[in-house]
Amino acid sequence: MIKLTDNEFTDMVTYVKSNYGINLINKRQLIESRMYSVLAEKKMDSFSDYFKLIKRNDTKEITVLLNKLTTNHTFFMREQAHFAFLKTVILPQIVKKNSNKEMRIWSAGCSSGEEAYTTVMVIKDFLGLQSNQWKFQILATDISANAIEKAQRATYQEDFLKNLDPSWKRRYFIFKDGSYQLKPEIRKEVLFKHFNLMDPIPFQKGFDLIFCRNVMIYFDQATKNSLTNRFYDVIKPGGYLFIGHSETIQRDQSKFKYIQPSVYQKGGR
Repeated sequence: MIKLTDNEFTDMVTYVKSNYGINLINKRQLIESRMYSVLAEKKMDSFSDYFKLIKRNDTKEITVLLNKLTTNHTFFMREQAHFAFLKTVILPQIVKKNSNKEMRIWSAGCSSGEEAYTTVMVIKDFLGLQSNQWKFQILATDISANAIEKAQRATYQEDFLKNLDPSWKRRYFIFKDGSYQLKPEIRKEVLFKHFNLMDPIPFQKGFDLIFCRNVMIYFDQATKNSLTNRFYDVIKPGGYLFIGHSETIQRDQSKFKYIQPSVYQKGGR
């Protein structure tokens, strides 16, 4: 097995953190084990040879690297408490104060799309017959081009739908060739974009809610603080941020108001 030298490890950690915010300082063994097959396939004798491809900004190889070093595993209705909070607290607030019948939600780190699509289903279920009167679109972004491509295909195995209401499964999916294809009425409400959360946030209109769940586990504290402050700037007054249940925000480093575990709100109305 090809060994990762100290200099190569430092090079990798520095490059990935500087460009993508991902902190690999404690992931040396993971880097060696997950990247070995890539180097073997390319008949390379060292990690240095592979880094030369990465540093040339080879988009394909960067995608391979990020897919190998991060985990994109999710499913529909993951962390159900968030969707219950969306339905019982956030959506009633939006309906009450939004006379223009518009809402904007961002799924940041959307992986293969289940989070964004679940959100559409919850909104449609809440609004019922009034959903056609509302203008809403879910922005879904991820650093992984492979994840975005899979999300746009919107085809899932049954295990990924295990937490969905059976009536939603019947209503919103078509079963074909052993998998479930999401219907266009849900897919059309989600706009997928490739986006690196370390870049300046370019989206002009404010968001009523941002999901950024189980993404910041890869970041060090300074990077987390910077990102949550940038989220704060693009959330509407009174809007919310959802993070993963294993994640926290340093309250003395953020203007967000703590509501309950993994749920934060921006002040104002």
